[in-house]
Amino acid sequence: MSRWNKKRDVMQHYDLTAHIYDTQYAEEQTAKIEAAMESVNMEKQDLVLDVGCGTGLLFKYVANKAKTIVGLDISRKILFQAKKHAKTFPNVHIIWADADNMPLKENIFDYVLAVTLIQNMPDPTKTLNEVKRVTKDNSVIIVTGLKKKFPIEIFEGLLQNAGLNIIALKNENLKCHVAVCTRFLH
Repeated sequence: MSRWNKKRDVMQHYDLTAHIYDTQYAEEQTAKIEAAMESVNMEKQDLVLDVGCGTGLLFKYVANKAKTIVGLDISRKILFQAKKHAKTFPNVHIIWADADNMPLKENIFDYVLAVTLIQNMPDPTKTLNEVKRVTKDNSVIIVTGLKKKFPIEIFEGLLQNAGLNIIALKNENLKCHVAVCTRFLH
């Protein structure tokens, strides 16, 4: 399957399930987000990117801690749901875009969260490199990886090969590995 066909299939899946996504996955997503947030300390001046933001469940966890949150996703219909979560937070902005080709400047985000993203991407290393492109040198990057797709050794290797330094890894009682990382500095 070509890269674009995989992305189109993912986009169509989320377009079709957007209206029931929170009902199906909110509990699981919340557990991942809470596990990730235990290891971070955002500050009011921080810029945060939620790449593959889905319905925007993360927004309520970071909107009051950061200056600006950008939610980015490839599915238009799931972004309509994200707008509902974002409407109470004036510092949340939504972008319809591909995670492998983000229309964002380099080196601008203090935090990037990629929750339930890389297992949907045709080339997770390319996606992680694009994530790194938009982060500052001292940024924190949080990545989750579905256990059934990424055994722990594969997940850790993927992150390390992408130039990420794992500072915390959580996976107990979760369907995903949750890695809190920093970029290897040049």
